[in-house]
Amino acid sequence: MSGEERISLTGSEGELSVRVWPHRAPARVVVLSHGYGEHIGRYEHVAGALVERGAVVYGPDHLGHGESEGERVLIGDFERVVDDLHAVVRLAREQHPEPPVALVAHSMGGLIGARYAQRHGDELAGLVLSAPSIGLAPVLADWLAAPELPDDPIDVAVLSRDESVGEAYANDPLVWHGGWKRQTLEAFHRANEAVDAGPGFGDLPVLYIHGEVDELVPMALARPAVERLQGENFTERIVPEARHETFNELDQDETIRWVADFAERVTARGAN
Repeated sequence: MSGEERISLTGSEGELSVRVWPHRAPARVVVLSHGYGEHIGRYEHVAGALVERGAVVYGPDHLGHGESEGERVLIGDFERVVDDLHAVVRLAREQHPEPPVALVAHSMGGLIGARYAQRHGDELAGLVLSAPSIGLAPVLADWLAAPELPDDPIDVAVLSRDESVGEAYANDPLVWHGGWKRQTLEAFHRANEAVDAGPGFGDLPVLYIHGEVDELVPMALARPAVERLQGENFTERIVPEARHETFNELDQDETIRWVADFAERVTARGAN
């Protein structure tokens, strides 16, 4: 996408690579939070659609991911990653003081986004959670108790019914193609417990999206956690037959349009 900018931002444990998709006169700021093992470049089409609808879009590569510093996929404490995301939001607000901010968060990014909303929800106009990695504490505890951690790369077939998505993922040098690191898995477990023990979203508008047959983050685990957190302004979209990456599914245009519609609604002047 033409006009994209890259910014280096000092994060909690090293320099973060932040992409900015500009807009001449933005009506809103949207911040993207990507998933485990991937990078923000995989959200170019999402950012483009949001820019077309009047947003300036910011998206960091999280610590240990993409072009940011840190050992690959090593996260010791997700609270620090939430701090990093908060720094990105502060940067966006410094550069665009007037427009409201919405956060769009997928998978591991949804775990980060949920904690962000619990800690800084008053700074957001809306939150989109796409297949968030929450409600997983019992499963993660079982993994940690096993003699060996899962060591196989993600089966790309679980990402999308569009085979080209899996092929691009498998050939992407910025994607992590190895197994889990114990420290990261332990941090996932603690973060899930923190979300479970934390406050609900109150009056923060939330859009929850999940693929009906998601095998990576099963809806049966994540959905009850989201429903416990939901407040009075909650919208749910379950995508029939979709797998984990609804933004990369066969019907991705409709799903991304839901996100753009939601962002437009919650950031409109006078919106609650």
